[in-house]
Order: sequence, then C-alpha cells, then structure tokens
Amino acid sequence: MVFKKSKHQSYTPEQKAKATEMALEVGATAASVKFGIPKGTLRSWAHKARRKAEDTEPEVRPSASDTTESSPKVAKRYTPSQKAEILEHAAKHGPAKTAEKFGVSRWSIREWQRKVRLAAEGKGSSPTSGPDPSDIEAQRDREILNEWHRQPGLGPSQIKNQLRRKGIKTSTSTVRRVMEAAGYRPPKRRSRPHDQRFEAVRPNHRWALDFVQRYINRTSTFTLILLDDHSRFVVGHGVDDAERADMVIETFMDAVTRHGKPEMVIHDKGGAFWSWRGISRFTELLTELDIEQIPAEHKEWNGKVEVFNANIQKELFDAHRFYDLAEMKRRLASHLYWYNHRRTHHALGGLLVPADRFYGRVEEVMARIEAGAGADIQTDLLDLRDRVLELFKVISVNGRPEVWLMGQRVLPAAK
Repeated sequence: MVFKKSKHQSYTPEQKAKATEMALEVGATAASVKFGIPKGTLRSWAHKARRKAEDTEPEVRPSASDTTESSPKVAKRYTPSQKAEILEHAAKHGPAKTAEKFGVSRWSIREWQRKVRLAAEGKGSSPTSGPDPSDIEAQRDREILNEWHRQPGLGPSQIKNQLRRKGIKTSTSTVRRVMEAAGYRPPKRRSRPHDQRFEAVRPNHRWALDFVQRYINRTSTFTLILLDDHSRFVVGHGVDDAERADMVIETFMDAVTRHGKPEMVIHDKGGAFWSWRGISRFTELLTELDIEQIPAEHKEWNGKVEVFNANIQKELFDAHRFYDLAEMKRRLASHLYWYNHRRTHHALGGLLVPADRFYGRVEEVMARIEAGAGADIQTDLLDLRDRVLELFKVISVNGRPEVWLMGQRVLPAAK
C-alpha cells in the first residue's frame, strides 16, 4: 500500500502513525519504499517518537485505527522499576498485549527494549536502572533551598548561576518555583531604562568609589566601597561614622598597596572626595599618584557601584541584625570575601565571580565548568584562614643546625 500525498504534501494522522510504527520496527528506508514517504520525513517522525518515549508516555496516544487531530494527551512518567515490570511482561506476552494491559504504547516498549539491548553491549544506560525521577527532583530542590538559605539575599537567577558554577544545571523558572513554595517573595523594584554603558577594558583601568550609609543600633555608619570597574572586584573598603577624607585616603592607599594603582577613579561630588572651592586632599593625592579623577555629574555614571550598594543592602544589611559596630565590620569583611571569590555575577556572564576576571583566570574556570567538573572553588584559591603556619622550626643541613622563624632563616645568618 502506497500513501498518495496531497497537494501540499501533508499526511493524515493515521498515515503518520502507520508509517512511523514501521520506521521504528524495520527502519526508515524500508518504510519509505512501502509507503512512498521521503526517508528524511520518516526519520524525523521516528526521532520525535523516540524522544517522547524516553521519559514520558501519553496515556492516550494516536493509533492506526483511532486517531484524530484533537486526541487528548496526558503525560505520564514511568520509574525504572515500572519500566522493568513492563519489559518483563512484554518478554512473555509481546508488546501488543503489554501495551493494552499497562496503557503504554508499543513505541515506548520497543524503544525501552532497544535501550536494554544496547546497555547489555555496553552502549549507554538501561532504562530499568538508575534513581527514581522523584528522588532526583527532591535532591535538586534540596540543593536550591540549601543555597538560598546560605545566601537569602539572592534571587532565583542568581541561585541558578551559583548552582551552575558547581556543576548543577537547572532553570530559573524551576528555582523560582521551588523558592516561592518555600516562602520566597520577589522584591518590588523600579528601574529606569538607559542606553549608555561603559566598562573598563582591564583590571585597575578604573575604580569606582562610593559610600553606603546604614544605622547600627541608632549609630550612623558610612561604608566606603572601592570597586574595580572591569571585574566588579572590591579592591578595598572602610567603615567610619561620617564621610571623612582621612578614611578615604587611608582606604585608597591600602588598596593601592595591595593591588596597584588604577589609571582613573570615578566618584560622586561628596565632600570626602571633592571640593567645590579649592583642591581637596583626595584630589591632591590623586594628582601626586598621576591618577585621573572623574567626578560623576549624574549617579548613572557611577552605576556599577550604585548597583553593588543596593545588592549589599539586600544581601547583608537587610539579611542580618548587627548588635554592635565590631560585629558589623566582621560580617562585612566576610561578605566581601564571599562576594569577590564565590558570588557569581550577571554582568560577567552569570558563571564567573569577580576574582576570576580580576586575576585573569576566566579561561581556566570556564573550561572546568564546560567540562562538567564545576568551578572547583576549593582549588581556585588558597584560603589563608585554612593554612597551618609553621612559625618556628629547627632543622639540620649537612650536620649544621639552622633556625627558621616565620619562613625566614635567622641562624646562621643568610650569606
């Protein structure tokens, strides 16, 4: 029997069902010869049928004898143990009777049988083995909630990126659904569109400076943030009870000592940075260091550090209650360390952390993630807090004693 194609080369659902079933059984070439349908079309139909049969199975599927365009389809998921029971029954009674008894199509049964044969030859996994899909989903939900509970200030897309960096793939919609079921409510925010964007081309090209004000037990505090524009790496920070030039200069010089000086800095026209009359002390320092100074006329010019300030309010100051200024400083330092080395950043592609770009290890980290190994954070950097320091030791070299202190030889004196 050869199906005659219509004017527009379309086929009825009954023709598709018969041709697809034969293509799955004997191949697209033989089915094409019998039905007169192009092999490419048959291969496409067969591929779609296999994909549908892999994980889900419609309880009502079009058949050769009773198929309509509006046939209802209800997706049903089978566990590995259920698939094993179905295949065992099919081995004794055949696919047709098994399909009638269990409500599963013959397509699915034949596809599972094919995968079992391939698994016996060492080609792929068997559909009758592996964890239950519900167990996999439960584990995924636990990973989402654990990451969210560790950092309650992060949103669904940020949680997704944190998990992806660890090698766990999921979608933002899934993360949002799990978080909302656990009590998450998205914050209300209002954004204004803008079409101007600037990004420094290398680390230390431009630093952005700004203050974050916060009350700690009725005490007003001002946190200074120094942000590298290219990597979003926080190169320095300081805390004081007012916006003072002394603290700005001290914090800035400490950052320059540790990371080198930037080519330019940008900040608002606050009194600690800028003088409306004469020259400020901070301006004099930048002139001496040959660093270009850019006072922002509009806060959008300093947008990156403004966004950072909004995030630190949400992720740190709103998430924790501080009992005194000393505790606030400790938590702030810990949070900034986590931000630099652990927190993924949307502006860096969603998978990188600021330290990856600041220290030039983007290619290495991306290669690890793409290989499915995760970012391997524990080996990305050596946490000094986990080091065991050998402060003092006495050794013998060629029968002569040597005394070492803090990694330096003190006796006998180095020549």
